Amino acid sequence: MKAVKETKDVVNQLPLILAGPILRHCDETHFTLWFVSKVPLNRLNLILKNAAFKRTLNKNEIYCIKLGEHAYQYLITLNEDNLLPNHTFISYQLTDSQHGSLFDNISGLNYSINGSPNVVIKPNIDNLLHGSCRNPHHFSDDGLVTADHHLENNNEIEKRPALLMLSGDQVYVDDIAGPMLFAIGKVIQLLGLNEEAFIDGTVPSSKSFNYNPCDMYQRHSLLLPKTQYKAKTAITRWYINHPIFTSSIAENHLISLAEIMGLYLLTWSPELWHFIDIPVENTGLSPINQQRWAEEHKHIKQFVAGLPNVRRLLAHLPTYMIFDDHDITDDWNLTAKWELAAYEHAFSKRIIGNALIGYTLFQGLGNAPDKFTADIIPLLNQYFSAPNSDHQDSLITALLKFENWHYTLNTSPKLVVLDTRTRRWRSESNLGKPSGLMDWEALMELQQALINQSKVIIVSAAPMFGVKLIETVQRVATLCGGSLLVDAENWMAHPGTANSLLSIFQHKKTPEQFIVLSGDVHYSFSYDIHLRFRQGGPDIYQITCSGIKNQFPDKLLTCFDKLNGWLYGHFSPLNLLTKRKRLSIRGRRPNGHSSQRLVNNSGIGYLALDEKGAPTQISVLHGDMSSTDFHPPRQHRQEIKDIL
Repeated sequence: MKAVKETKDVVNQLPLILAGPILRHCDETHFTLWFVSKVPLNRLNLILKNAAFKRTLNKNEIYCIKLGEHAYQYLITLNEDNLLPNHTFISYQLTDSQHGSLFDNISGLNYSINGSPNVVIKPNIDNLLHGSCRNPHHFSDDGLVTADHHLENNNEIEKRPALLMLSGDQVYVDDIAGPMLFAIGKVIQLLGLNEEAFIDGTVPSSKSFNYNPCDMYQRHSLLLPKTQYKAKTAITRWYINHPIFTSSIAENHLISLAEIMGLYLLTWSPELWHFIDIPVENTGLSPINQQRWAEEHKHIKQFVAGLPNVRRLLAHLPTYMIFDDHDITDDWNLTAKWELAAYEHAFSKRIIGNALIGYTLFQGLGNAPDKFTADIIPLLNQYFSAPNSDHQDSLITALLKFENWHYTLNTSPKLVVLDTRTRRWRSESNLGKPSGLMDWEALMELQQALINQSKVIIVSAAPMFGVKLIETVQRVATLCGGSLLVDAENWMAHPGTANSLLSIFQHKKTPEQFIVLSGDVHYSFSYDIHLRFRQGGPDIYQITCSGIKNQFPDKLLTCFDKLNGWLYGHFSPLNLLTKRKRLSIRGRRPNGHSSQRLVNNSGIGYLALDEKGAPTQISVLHGDMSSTDFHPPRQHRQEIKDIL
């Protein structure tokens, strides 16, 4: 009874707004705003200053979902002609009949003392911010905090980024720190998030989960399901019932939908952290896990300290997102064999489906709300109004069949965001080989989206043109049966996908300027790409920024960087033996470095464009306020002509 009373006391102390506001899809005709409140709101009134908009919102413009007893998610969606003017500060204020202005009492939300959160609509993208891979307990700096500092120092209309593009792994469902899992358990209890029952689960329901620190780091062996067939490679036969969830750091892999929702709330907002006291030392942990807990506790504390900056950034900059594997689970749909194991097991299908529900609520809906209206919204409403296993399974089944995760923005250059996880080109020769990142139908849809465009920005979670040496290592591992071991998913891994993609770039009606924004790999690089044996365009730029808060093993990446330069440098004849032999690929030089091409330092990507859609600046902004600028390749012939 005492614990119940203490929980009620804490609930009473919770602020009205638990997370947000976050600006999502905003342009001349759309205004989309996401936030989570403690209680349901009444008679919402929206004011858009400098946009001549002030009225009470109707029910079609307010989408509310009751996440739990004390958590209500709101998505405000307006769609009107000439709604928002271009190139002006548009302040927004949302009020309800009982609580007044909802965002006025959020400390540190605005860039000026007496201001309100605002948005600037820039249909012509002159600069933007982008990145991927934000792991709260990684030791590196949080690139979104760096992005906030950048916006604070460049808050004039001309300098403000047009948008923020998050290209995957916004959360790590499969890699959860012990202190984070402890905090998630507290959030579930505090907000009264829904429990759920499991079919064929290792436990009957989520009520059986224990969030005591001494029970951390054991889910991979005690809770996660395993396959029911033998696993073998070309080298040897391994063991029976190996894990479906293949991440090497899945000791705290999230399982229930309540855990997923708790993770998102703790990842994007500082509010709930004020009511969670995480112990530094725990007597029930082994010495190794206690040391791990202490390290994770330190990094989580640093992460939480930057969340007010992250909230301020997301309240001012239209933000777009797309999933990659860690938003759901490592190796998600990597091979057809993985899919068979994962989706034919009721418990693993539920775990994957819960993560996909979480992505839909916290990320997908805000990108393009209209895409979900017919097929997904009714099932979301059905489940959250009457939570039960049947409704949950129906929703998950629909989400797994859903094929509209991709979207485009009517900007200049046109922004095309790809779904590279759910419409895969499965290997016909071997179910254990990596699937193509997009199947033939999806690639043909991409080609249609590019016709009659002079310039385009494509967002692909994985780089279309990656580090060739690493791709070669992945191919060798695949031949040995270890595709899951090395995450062997790249655009060149599947011949059908690779050839179709390269044909798109070689098509005579292709845009003159291609920019490909990517992440995923935990290091950053930039390539300038041209077609061999062809005069004129297109000009292709592969720009990769990863991670926002993650890094590759430093010594290993240094070796890969040097070896890749020796074996697959611009003039290497080995390039003629690769699928991309018709392309001339030259790496840009970070800060003018003579031989280095890969950067292993967390941060946020910055891209500036000229009127033709070509990059004028490609940079990564780091947490220590330094930056890495990718300089164009040296033009040796031009330099010789200049000397002569």
